[in-house]
Amino acid sequence: MATDIRDTAHAVESSAVMGLLPARPRLLALGEPTHGEDTLLDVRNELFRQLVEQEGYGTIAIESDCMMGLVVDDYVTGGTGALDDVMERGFSHGWGASAANRELVRWIRTYNADRPVSERLRFAGFDGPLEITGAASPRQSLTALHDYLSARVDTDLLPCSADTLDRLLGTDDRWTEPAAMTDPSRSVGQSAEARELRLLADDLVALLDTQTPQLFTAASRDDWDRARLYGRTATGLLRYHFWMADASPSRLTRLVSLRDSMMAGNLLALAERGPALLHAHNGHLQRARSAMRMGSLPVEWWSAGAIVSAQLGEEYAFLATALGTIPHRGVDVPAPDTVEGQLYALPEDRYVIDARRLATALTGAQPVPRVSPYFGYSPLDPAHLTGIDGIVFVKDIPPS
Repeated sequence: MATDIRDTAHAVESSAVMGLLPARPRLLALGEPTHGEDTLLDVRNELFRQLVEQEGYGTIAIESDCMMGLVVDDYVTGGTGALDDVMERGFSHGWGASAANRELVRWIRTYNADRPVSERLRFAGFDGPLEITGAASPRQSLTALHDYLSARVDTDLLPCSADTLDRLLGTDDRWTEPAAMTDPSRSVGQSAEARELRLLADDLVALLDTQTPQLFTAASRDDWDRARLYGRTATGLLRYHFWMADASPSRLTRLVSLRDSMMAGNLLALAERGPALLHAHNGHLQRARSAMRMGSLPVEWWSAGAIVSAQLGEEYAFLATALGTIPHRGVDVPAPDTVEGQLYALPEDRYVIDARRLATALTGAQPVPRVSPYFGYSPLDPAHLTGIDGIVFVKDIPPS
């Protein structure tokens, strides 16, 4: 019997999501096809709330700077400070201005208020300290790792002093030069100082690994986990800056690949800690190869989700968000021969869709890829349906 599209659709609830999966995955990812729309984040917040309360997920991680995310984690797990300050210092990419993100932080702190430390919901950013226009200085992560080790291991084991790091790092504006994104010659990433810093960062990470038994007794597991984050971030940033200074045709492919590799490292570390919910652009979480145009150049790479899925198997699950219209962005009612057009014809405003059953239902229809007039929105690729565990469909997006 042919599958009716209506039979693939369910209410947007945690039980519907779990019904699509063979078991609770360690990492459950929800993607979005565009950034900056609070309607999509409101849907995320409600679904994640249910998954935390009903399925026991212990961390919520989003596409934001992993170092800045520590500010939010400290706050929601009982730290002091003002919410306004946390929103300003705890998010990258301008996400702190979002009312939905503010509500997420407020809810996590309230959820944790009466819970013992071991049961508190954690927050994390899993992106590197990167923007599409450039990368941060490695100073914060590299010096934080050095500080952690210098307080806990013999000084003779350290590969350098803090003064040496400071001298090699120089001023931060050398690293954040805006022109370096389009002009490799303006990047400091392949200077003699940067090359030496890469070696020192590698030695510091190796020291962290070799001293693990001692470090576990000298401080908490959380402190050690943060030190590992510092190490991943420092080495990742230095590697990213190195390739920013590269002038070969593969430069942009390397950069976007390295960014998602940094994301994947952070996600795998979260998976070690326990079940986590993830939120980012579909392109960072999908199993299929990701693609976009940067200027006139097409770029393809393996996303963080693809890397993590290859290693975790069924312990990783991916829900893609699809949408119908964003009128204020010029995205009108989708054509009926697209996946979004088929879903738009359903009567309700929001659904969780069984993606693989939908692929079966559409076999004879052969949906075509939707073309967006708005560069910031990426429609669902029909060819990806069989690699998606589910679709969260939102019919219309009003202005935030």
